[in-house]
Amino acid sequence: MKFDEFAFLNQQLAGMLKSGIPLEGGLRQLCSTMKRGGYKTEFQQLEKDLASGIPLREALVERKLPPFYIRMVQVGIQGQNLSGMLLMLADYYNKLSSIWIRLKGLMVYPIIIVISMLGLYLFITFFYTSIVKAALVDLLEGWTMPDIAFVNTGTPLIIFTFLAAMAGGALVIPAIRRFLRWRLPPFKEAGLSQLAASMELMLKGGCTLSEAIGLLEQLEEGTSAGEELAQWQAEHSSGQARFADFAKPGRVFPPLFIWLVANTGENLAEGFKRAAEIYHGRALHRTEMLLYVALPLSILGLGIMITFQMYSIVLVFVKIITVLGTTG
Repeated sequence: MKFDEFAFLNQQLAGMLKSGIPLEGGLRQLCSTMKRGGYKTEFQQLEKDLASGIPLREALVERKLPPFYIRMVQVGIQGQNLSGMLLMLADYYNKLSSIWIRLKGLMVYPIIIVISMLGLYLFITFFYTSIVKAALVDLLEGWTMPDIAFVNTGTPLIIFTFLAAMAGGALVIPAIRRFLRWRLPPFKEAGLSQLAASMELMLKGGCTLSEAIGLLEQLEEGTSAGEELAQWQAEHSSGQARFADFAKPGRVFPPLFIWLVANTGENLAEGFKRAAEIYHGRALHRTEMLLYVALPLSILGLGIMITFQMYSIVLVFVKIITVLGTTG
C-alpha cells in the first residue's frame, strides 16, 4: 500500500473511532473499500482477532504491519488516545508520501532515458548488421563495409543494461533503497526528516527518550544511522541526560540536526519537529533541483548517442554512394 493510501486509511479510522464506532467495526468498513493486497489481508485478520476477543495489543503483534506503526498504535492504546495517535500517524505517512513521490520521480526519468538508449542501440545494431550489410555485401563485392562505432561490441549493451537494472532495482527493491538511503543526499535528507518525525511522534505519544531512540535503533539496524543511534543510546544510558551531551554529530546526523533539536532545551519533541520540517523542505528542494538537472542531462546523453550513431551510419551510406558511383 502506498504511503498516501495508508495515511488516508488511518485518518478514516480515527474519524470512525471519534464518532463512536468500535475499532473492529471501523476496520470492517475500511476493508470493504480497500483494494486487494497484503495490508487488506492483515487488517481483515486484525478485525477477526478483535471480534474473537483478543486484545488489540496482542493482536497487533501477530500482524505483518510496519514495526514502527505497530509500536505507535500500542503507545496510543497505552495513553488511551488511539484516535489521536492514528491522526498523528496519518500526518506522518502523508509527509513520507510527499517525499517518496519526488524521490521516485528522480529515479524514473533516468530509467526511461536509459531504456530508450538501450532500445535505440539494439535497433541500430539490428538495422545495420542484419539489413544493410545483408543487402549490400553481394552488391559491393570486394569492399568491406565499415562498422558503426561500438556496434560489434557488447560494451553499450552491458552499460545500458547495468544502469537500467540499478535504477530499476533502486525503485522496486527495498534493500537497495535502504543501502542508498544514507549515501545519496536526497535520500539522506529524506531519511533525517523521517527519523526526526518519528522521534517527535513517539515523544508526543508518551514514549521516553530512551525508548524512542531504542526503537529507531532497532528499525535502522545494520545501517550507519543505526550505529550512531546505538552510540546515542549508550551515552544516554551512561548518565548523559542532555541531548547535546550524548548526541554527537556524525556521518549521518550533521551538526545542524543536533543544534535544531538541542536548541529547544527540554522540549525535545518540538526540536525534532523543527528538524523534521527543515529537512523535509531540504529534501523536497534537493530532489526538485536534481530533477531539473537529471532530465536535461539524460536527454542530452540520449541526443549525443543518437547523433554519434547516426553520424556513423551517414558515413557508411556516403561510402556506399561513392562506391556505387565509381562502379557505375
